[in-house]
Amino acid sequence: MDFESVGKFLLRLMVGGLLLFHGVDKIFHGIGFIEGMLKVREFPAYIANGVYIGEILAPILLLLGWRSRWWAGVIVLNMLAALYLAHSRALFTLGTHGSWSLETPMMFLLGALAILFLGSGKYAIARD
Repeated sequence: MDFESVGKFLLRLMVGGLLLFHGVDKIFHGIGFIEGMLKVREFPAYIANGVYIGEILAPILLLLGWRSRWWAGVIVLNMLAALYLAHSRALFTLGTHGSWSLETPMMFLLGALAILFLGSGKYAIARD
């Protein structure tokens, strides 16, 4: 058994699978809050639609293992935008029960960054 490829698959499963839940939530509840954050910073509101690429399309293709490095890069950009727009004030704050406020976005960012560097492994539609 190729444990390295299993590890890469599990990493893709974690990042893609969990991030997809965030994207599906945005389908059901909308992206108005993201549009509002963009307007406050004087960016056009239509940029908020990019969240559908970063939190739905990219995770699905990451799960399948098609151009994983590229889609992981899209997720990295998506998470950097999320950190800037929604979490920049929480960099040094603790959440409930003493956890770091940025645990979830940093897990997605660093997990996607790891996939960007490691590639998809052999359990993928198209290895890279």
